[in-house]
Amino acid sequence: MLALGLLALLVPHTEPKTPNILLIISDDQAWYDFGFMGSKAVRTPHLDQLAAESAVFPNGYVPTSLCRASLATILTGQYAYQHKICCNDPPEGVDRARMHPFIKKAPALPRLLGEAGYVSFQTGKFWEGHFANAGFTHGMTTKGRHGDAGLSIGRKTLKPIEEFLAGTKGKPWLVWYAPMMPHEPHNPPERLLKNYPVTEDRPLKLAKYHAMIEWFDETVGAVLDHLKAIKQRDNTLVLFVVDNGWIQETGPKPTTRGWFAPRSKLSPYDGGVRTPILIRWPGRVQPGRYEDLVSTVDIAPTVLAAAAQKIPKEMAGISLLDRAAGKEPLTRQAIFGEIYEHTARDLDKPAVNLTHRWVRQGDWKLIVPVKGQAELFHLRRDPYEKNNLAASQPDRLQQLRARLDAWWDGR
Repeated sequence: MLALGLLALLVPHTEPKTPNILLIISDDQAWYDFGFMGSKAVRTPHLDQLAAESAVFPNGYVPTSLCRASLATILTGQYAYQHKICCNDPPEGVDRARMHPFIKKAPALPRLLGEAGYVSFQTGKFWEGHFANAGFTHGMTTKGRHGDAGLSIGRKTLKPIEEFLAGTKGKPWLVWYAPMMPHEPHNPPERLLKNYPVTEDRPLKLAKYHAMIEWFDETVGAVLDHLKAIKQRDNTLVLFVVDNGWIQETGPKPTTRGWFAPRSKLSPYDGGVRTPILIRWPGRVQPGRYEDLVSTVDIAPTVLAAAAQKIPKEMAGISLLDRAAGKEPLTRQAIFGEIYEHTARDLDKPAVNLTHRWVRQGDWKLIVPVKGQAELFHLRRDPYEKNNLAASQPDRLQQLRARLDAWWDGR
């Protein structure tokens, strides 16, 4: 017994310390526009390498395919109808500051981590006014819309992240890296645009979008390389996700609010709501591909679990850490989402702004609009949702509708 006691004193304590957190959020990118998702049209070598080191969830989703609402869900682990940040803009004549109390009242991840001793840094997209409104201890955005000074990150510089990391003084940290990329304006460097020659199948608008993806990928590689250089890569939990999808329009005129196709951003189709989710944490995550249905409501609970913090009951998601470590598949059977108008009609009543609700269970996906007929798709056989099976599958439609209403009835 004495020998064992002496041995215990001599063996160093190997319990992993609290991880740093790096959240990487792409902006307006299709779920399939990555090398690791099978694309041959774009080059994403750094994200492909990150995927090779990560638990990859190819069946990931954002509940709402609009950037502000989606980012708020990532920050809070709540659906938009819960945190009430549903739309990009307030009603005409209403000051944007009227919306800022929503994030102050929500279980925002930076604020919760701050209570556990973390310092945090906001860069890039952030719509909720001053970065401190979400509990960030440091940040680049002080006003909004989009992110004002924060939008220089990625496109112009990464130095603010390097300076923040140099000043953390050994404290665990959270970095929110959400550059406005590959988001419009699609103005990639000429050196990258040359990698995507214009052809009949790739008009100039599409070539620029593809080059923007590679530019964003370069910046991700630079951030990860910096972590390696300062010897903080191995104890950093890295999560990657896209805020919402994008299908580039190439015609002479846009048919939506911008140069994105109708079945992408702002829509309930997979072109708008599907995203791969990557989780990398050396020694704690088992790299590989996991087919479970997951959602961005799961990101905040996953981070809190990694930081050994309690997950608030008002968060709608679950931690993905055990699954990402190679343990049993998730028991959850379905994931859900809601789509809203771009500009709010009522800030306090999400249902007034609602356009669609949707649910995916297994390979089946049901879309229920506020106005119009429901659509039912089998995604394994029909991944681009071209064949509406609602009329031929009334029982399945009814079952999925009941599950959707049990989640939120849209009122």
